[in-house]
Amino acid sequence: MSTDMLKDKVILVTGAGRGIGRDIALLAASRGAKVVVNDIGGTEKGEGEDRTPAMEVVADIKDAGGEAVANYDSVADWDAAHNMVEQAVTAFGRLDGVVNNAGILRDVIFHKMTEEDFDAVVNVHLKGSFNVSRAAATHFREQGSGAFVHMTSTSGLIGNFGQVNYGAAKLGIAGLSKCIALDMSRFGVRSNCISPFAWSRLIGTIPIADEAQAARVEKIKQMTPAKIAPVAVFLLSEQANDVSGQIFAVRNNEIFLMGQSRPLRSVQRTEGWNPEAVAEHAHPALSAHYYALERSQDVFNWDPV
Repeated sequence: MSTDMLKDKVILVTGAGRGIGRDIALLAASRGAKVVVNDIGGTEKGEGEDRTPAMEVVADIKDAGGEAVANYDSVADWDAAHNMVEQAVTAFGRLDGVVNNAGILRDVIFHKMTEEDFDAVVNVHLKGSFNVSRAAATHFREQGSGAFVHMTSTSGLIGNFGQVNYGAAKLGIAGLSKCIALDMSRFGVRSNCISPFAWSRLIGTIPIADEAQAARVEKIKQMTPAKIAPVAVFLLSEQANDVSGQIFAVRNNEIFLMGQSRPLRSVQRTEGWNPEAVAEHAHPALSAHYYALERSQDVFNWDPV
């Protein structure tokens, strides 16, 4: 097996001190990449600063014979995001790929969600993905190449309880990625999303209310972050040069290509519409195609393989 899929490429991975980001950083390095390991070192709620996780990942990469540097900036800060990109260019001479993985959770039922709960999650996930991507875009445009890998979620693509902030941010990331792919394609730059199913500190905050929920959590624990990394490394590589604007989901040993919004059915009236006609004609014609109020676990309702 070739181990040089990312030889001489420079990859920035945000939130790489633990979980999915850590495994992506380690696998990218094992395939020849020079890695900028970004992690602010906060809790799952984004509180605190601990440089140890990022330093440990850098040490692991170096111990295995790779090259890496640590970065402790917050993706939610515009200047800090630019700083981490500049650090990559200063340390290694260029930047070839960005993995927007940093994230936090502030799960709470909607009618109890505060403005701070909403802003904190959107600022890290959606604004953070924009900040880092925008900082990298200038370099990608100048060199005529580059790859973005963003982390979305079925909480946004499908829906989930208690995650209005997270779901909004993650669905926003899907739109961010698609529009980046369109805008940057002329410069040889690609942008894709991964929707990961994996046990992490964030998932570990799920409240367990009954035996069914406990059983579900135990199944999620089997889906290790290392299962996500191979798809991310592929998307960063030149073998994926013809892949852009896509959304993949990874669940244990399964890889899904996710759908994107397209028209399902239409109705038309030559004379136009009024509210009564919508109720009498459009609603009955379209309602068979309405989506149910399903959560991610309702759609992915079989055990992972």
